[in-house]
Amino acid sequence: MIIFRYLSREILSVTTAVCIVLLMVLISGRFVKYLANALAGNMDPEVIFAVIGYRIPGFLELTIPLAFFLAILLTFGRLYVENEMSVLKACGISELKLLSFALVIASCLALLVGWLSLVVTPVGVKKAETIFTVQEQKSELDRVTAKKFYSLRGGKGVTWVESVTDERQLNQVFLSATLGPTDSSDGSLVVVVADRGTQKIAENIDERYLILEQGYRVEGIPGSHDYQITYFDEYGTRLEPPEELSEDGAIDAMSTAELLESTEIEHRVALQWRLSIPIMMLVVTLLAVPLSRIDPRAGRFARILPAVLLYFIYLVSLNALRGAIESGKLPIELTLLPVHLLFLLLALVLLNAQKLGLLLRNTAAPFVGGDRQ
Repeated sequence: MIIFRYLSREILSVTTAVCIVLLMVLISGRFVKYLANALAGNMDPEVIFAVIGYRIPGFLELTIPLAFFLAILLTFGRLYVENEMSVLKACGISELKLLSFALVIASCLALLVGWLSLVVTPVGVKKAETIFTVQEQKSELDRVTAKKFYSLRGGKGVTWVESVTDERQLNQVFLSATLGPTDSSDGSLVVVVADRGTQKIAENIDERYLILEQGYRVEGIPGSHDYQITYFDEYGTRLEPPEELSEDGAIDAMSTAELLESTEIEHRVALQWRLSIPIMMLVVTLLAVPLSRIDPRAGRFARILPAVLLYFIYLVSLNALRGAIESGKLPIELTLLPVHLLFLLLALVLLNAQKLGLLLRNTAAPFVGGDRQ
């Protein structure tokens, strides 16, 4: 138990540290993307942290297996570098025993990852998609607040209103927009001032228009004296349609129970993918232990890069098989198990590599001796 607690503390501490680093990388990338959408006027800045919070379980189910894989490599590699592994073997603690300790920890984390993959992540994705749907249904005017300049989508201009009623009627509207250059013009500036403004949806088509009442429109090229001033009782301009914010398909937001009841190929493959992640935790544990065998003079980081490459080959192979089944190139009955079995076989070969090498040397020794005679 002393050795198990020692090994558990080392592996879990490294797993936590690596997982936090990987999680921060994923979160920062998504935060930059969401912030860019907010600056472009496609979503409210207030919902960014809510969306990221709902996406964290999905990030964790991807980062925990890789973090645990690296933790075993680093922890067992340190045991070899500092000759602790030799001491443990001298005390009767074999590598197989240490592997069983690692598998116990991996089993607990596999249950955690399975819970995230099968239960928590679909709920988070569904709530995030609900937020995106609400944001996509909002027009530019739905985000306008009184007495504040608001940038139009695409950076084409700004708008300002004196007040906004409960019915979303705009009072004392100021609108400034830039028209793109054409063959006969270098681009012009349009300024519209109106007493009132309302939003209307066109019949039979999903297009929205801003209807301004009682105002005037000024158009011209800044720096020139050629301006057009138009007074109007009613003036309409088409609002830009919202950009699609959804990142995941509807399948990712489906609960595991719904996937179990479905007979569609894509749904069955998605269920297999969710089950593959906890299985992957156990397989990479069997891979990491033999890959951590290093020469003390080589350093504990000697095999990190080859091991990480092998991990990503494992992940890419699963994705490739999933895509082939979804596209109909391979039958659904094949499942994703062949990839797991292939890397499980590789792990067993690596675990017994030393015994196989010793057996081959003992087998070849009589022939080598006979040649010398």
